[in-house]
Amino acid sequence: MAMVVLVAWVTQAAVGLTLFIHWLRHARGRGARTVVSHVVLSLSGLVFWGWFMFTGAVPLAWIAFAIITAGNTFGDVMLLARARRLAPGAKTIWQQYGVAISAIFRGELTPQVSFHTLFSAVVFFTCLGVCIGATATALA
Repeated sequence: MAMVVLVAWVTQAAVGLTLFIHWLRHARGRGARTVVSHVVLSLSGLVFWGWFMFTGAVPLAWIAFAIITAGNTFGDVMLLARARRLAPGAKTIWQQYGVAISAIFRGELTPQVSFHTLFSAVVFFTCLGVCIGATATALA
């Protein structure tokens, strides 16, 4: 399963790279701290995941998971900012998530953004599952 996480994470990173390149070409630095933090954290987490796979050291898996959690937080900040632009009346975070999810399923976001958003949950939860499983195996 660790390999499934790796493949999913690399897939997610590849799509993220296309989004990052588009952002570099068109955003003129708007949201730079958030975007760069998201990218750096996500790639750092991938490095720790690879290190975990190479060594089998369970704490490295948990570090990777913690890093991806932080990286996803910056991704959510970007998604919610987009939701606020789509529906300025959405005041609460839950309303903004609702707007974002609706926009994905109505096709109002690009296919890359929609995939990247939805697939982040696949990477996150499979990573969590492997961390829990690896911990349980190490404790047995």
